[in-house]
Amino acid sequence: MKKSIYCLLIPALLLSFTKSSGQEVITGENVAVTHTESGKVRGYVHDGTYIYKGIPYAKAERFMAPSKPDSWEGVRSSTMYGPVAPLMTPTTVVQDEPEFVFDHDWGYTNEDCLRINIWTPSIDDDKKRPVLFWIHGGGFTAGSSQELPSYDGENLSKKGDVVVVSINHRLNILGFLDLSAYGDKYRHSANNSILDMVAALEWVRGNIENFGGDPANVTIYGQSGGGAKVNTLMAMPKAKGLFHKAINQSGSFRMAMLEKSETQAIGAEVMANLGLSANEVDSIHNIPFETLSAAGTKALKKIEEKMKSEGKPISGFGLNWGPSRDGEDLPYQLFSEDAFLLSKAVPLLIGTTKNEFTPFVNGRFSKASESEVLAHIRETYKDKADAYLAAVKKAYPMDTKPSDLLDVDTMFRPGAVVQANEKSALEGGASVYMYLFTWQSPVFDGKYKSLHCMELPFVFDNVDRARNMTGGGQEAHALAAKMSQAWLNFAKTGNPNHSGLPEWPAYTRTNTATMHFDTACGVKPQLDKELFDLLTNR
Repeated sequence: MKKSIYCLLIPALLLSFTKSSGQEVITGENVAVTHTESGKVRGYVHDGTYIYKGIPYAKAERFMAPSKPDSWEGVRSSTMYGPVAPLMTPTTVVQDEPEFVFDHDWGYTNEDCLRINIWTPSIDDDKKRPVLFWIHGGGFTAGSSQELPSYDGENLSKKGDVVVVSINHRLNILGFLDLSAYGDKYRHSANNSILDMVAALEWVRGNIENFGGDPANVTIYGQSGGGAKVNTLMAMPKAKGLFHKAINQSGSFRMAMLEKSETQAIGAEVMANLGLSANEVDSIHNIPFETLSAAGTKALKKIEEKMKSEGKPISGFGLNWGPSRDGEDLPYQLFSEDAFLLSKAVPLLIGTTKNEFTPFVNGRFSKASESEVLAHIRETYKDKADAYLAAVKKAYPMDTKPSDLLDVDTMFRPGAVVQANEKSALEGGASVYMYLFTWQSPVFDGKYKSLHCMELPFVFDNVDRARNMTGGGQEAHALAAKMSQAWLNFAKTGNPNHSGLPEWPAYTRTNTATMHFDTACGVKPQLDKELFDLLTNR
């Protein structure tokens, strides 16, 4: 898009004004104004970074596929986060200590929640910067782009001269209720949430140049449920070509997606719970979300019981809302050969944290003695207790607290290893890089260790914003400098190596090269294979 002399002068004038006034936040009618396909937007400038929040990237009626957002006249103010998706279980009570650690920002809810946020070093210098497209966690049922302080993209954008993007999208029953049995208009309803993400990537393709970004160099990345969403997009034909690299943080799960027969059964049960016949399906648009949510929860429980009685596998989290193999938008199971081949040319950075949920699961052993921990292990693993202890000590030989013998993740990492093995084995495929985050947080006497989400402040270089989780301090900042640079380099080139780290080889089945991120970083082969084998065959 051709830019006027006026627009080209604005950044220089802003920079001059900032230096002369010492002002860190620049706002005003003509500040940070740029174009989108739907109209002009105005953000603000904070310490040299241009920031935009809450821009509509699409619109969608309830249970309908997303479409282009409505256009607007004039300049749309875009300085605050937009609405977040409604939650099936709204937060009304929190536990004090864990809430201190995570420091959530719950936002405000509205079904009209398809919004995008952008952090960029400049909008008018004609540079095309790599784009990092962040997808939040929370499974497929909760979370938002503002939920954790780690998610703020300013530091990463500034450090790497990149454009950071984050989105809100539909969740839970609004994103995944399969009504396809009730008419062609609902044929996408089982995966509308994932289609929202595709719409956001299409928006990036059409608009990000006006924010200083390169639509030909987009990296999708996410953690936990966000990592699972990354995997889903990698297996989605409609998303192919909209991104060029992928990062999955603690989001590889080997459970198969539900099939259409199962999601349609859930849809039928929801309709029955609401007292709606097939010819009354359109009435579902007007039912209050709380009523709809309750009907969905009841339906999931009933179908879960039916699936269990039929011997069908259910994840450890129980049957819940999420993507399914509908044969159209998602034609492949995520760990199938077809899915891996679809994203064969996409470099992948993948990993987990050492402890994930175990500090919560084994919280009662946080201060236990060695004899108490060993007694629990022998009671749990019986004749395999010695083999378990040997496998854990091989995987983590430097651990010192008795509870470390228990607090080893075996929920998230096995799936990551399988995915890395399968993808790296593709002939002529793009590189895979594996990591394991083992750094132990000192907060609350170290009881939270390398908890699920603990790597996020380091990836985003947001140790200070998330000091409740990290404790702050020089050690954490040093590790954040190394990790954030690795993520930036991967987004730029598909290779995370840089001078601050030991050489990080691409992962293969034979070398199993895994970067361990800790106070001292180093590459090691897979050390927990015996542990995983023991637990699989237990």
